Amino acid sequence: MLMNKTKRVIFNGLFVMLAGAGSLLSCNANDTYTKSHTANWVNTVGDPQGFQRADPNRQLVFPADHGPHPEFQTEWWYYTGNLTTAAGRHFGYQLTFFRRALLPAGEAQPHSSGWSSNQVYMGHFALSDTETRQHYAFERFSRAAAGLAGAQSAPHHVWLENWQVQESTNGLIQLSAYDEGITIDLQLQDLKGPVLHGITGYSRKGPDPGNASHYYSQSRLHTIGTVTIAGETFPISGNSWMDHEFSTNALSADQVGWDWFALQMDGDIELMLYQIRRVDGSSDPYSSGSLIKPDGELIPINNTQFEITVEDTWRSSGSGTEYPSQWRIHLPTQEIDLSLSPSFSDQEMELSYIYWEGAVNIAGTIQGRSVRGMGYVELTGYARSLEGEF
Repeated sequence: MLMNKTKRVIFNGLFVMLAGAGSLLSCNANDTYTKSHTANWVNTVGDPQGFQRADPNRQLVFPADHGPHPEFQTEWWYYTGNLTTAAGRHFGYQLTFFRRALLPAGEAQPHSSGWSSNQVYMGHFALSDTETRQHYAFERFSRAAAGLAGAQSAPHHVWLENWQVQESTNGLIQLSAYDEGITIDLQLQDLKGPVLHGITGYSRKGPDPGNASHYYSQSRLHTIGTVTIAGETFPISGNSWMDHEFSTNALSADQVGWDWFALQMDGDIELMLYQIRRVDGSSDPYSSGSLIKPDGELIPINNTQFEITVEDTWRSSGSGTEYPSQWRIHLPTQEIDLSLSPSFSDQEMELSYIYWEGAVNIAGTIQGRSVRGMGYVELTGYARSLEGEF
């Protein structure tokens, strides 16, 4: 999942909303905040000054880097997957945790209240039921205080109320979420270990070296568990994908959105690509990706080595937004030619920020061999341009 302006738009909108109700920096009953104090705080939380920027010399170390990085302004842990029952019924899911620092650590004022925090968490939970063509999407916000939300590295644990991802004693990952009768309860096993995108996890997004993120994935997570809808529980199995990314101001002002692809194919081959779209409609030269071989070896893909052709579109009846809805992906140097189509069209995330994220089917060839698979695609900046937001 590309570190992007979409999430900064969502978070800043959240900050304005919360500021009207009172500062998250402290909820002590004895604390008072004037209008000018609140206004200054709202302006400050969008300011990247004082936060660390991505550094090409930084080396990711595990398990420590599975945890939070509060010295950076924005971070997330992003889980998506495709699950099927024994009878072949398909579900796609998304469970994402976003962390946003309100102020750099050195500028946050200490408070005695256990409810005070310098960190805000947001979660997105979605389930796509291909048989009924129903897409369910939910959103939550909370502060990293009083046990409401947070993250840690060892054992790895990220949570927002009863949505959580937690490493168990046997090294498996437990993932669970519930909202309005929709439940996922999953167990994930990492088959390949972390794969580091870009240059050893330093993923450049623009001309300024600081316009970058630290970015890695767990690209093949064998998954078993259950999905529950309206009281009916389905045992499932399948594969999940995890992206963990942290940065401060990753993108440039003339980048309006992007198309992101996380694809899992026969033969234990995975492909991640993101195409950043510019104001003039062209593909940004900092678009890139990674091809992950069966043994976990990663082959970096630059913007000259892949072509993404949109072959169909779909217009949302809810937001009125038109999105790409069928693609051909061609990597000539790797002899890869793939066709992608959504499991069903209406997988729009109509939440604080409107974007499309959903399960897709894959068919094509790799080095002349027929392959099939499934994946997830995210499309941002279509409902509203992100240009000029930050």
